[in-house]
Amino acid sequence: MSSEYLSKEHQIIATMRKVLSSIIRDTTPPPGRPHPFRESTIEDVKHCFALITAREQEIHEQAGKGMDLRPRYADEPKKSHVVDFVKPDKKK
Repeated sequence: MSSEYLSKEHQIIATMRKVLSSIIRDTTPPPGRPHPFRESTIEDVKHCFALITAREQEIHEQAGKGMDLRPRYADEPKKSHVVDFVKPDKKK
């Protein structure tokens, strides 16, 4: 598969995740009120999220990227530090 296809597919999947999330947020009732969806519909939505996540992981693996990348601020200190080790000369 071409990277253009994967990129377009990933855009579609990401958009589907955002839209599905928005629908869930908009239809979730306040605490104590019954949900308008049937239990089977809620399980189907959970299954959709699981499928979307699985495909996103496959796309990232095919692209050679991990899913653990997170944005960081430019002035944020790095979590890892490279320490240069210089072996001292042997004294005679």
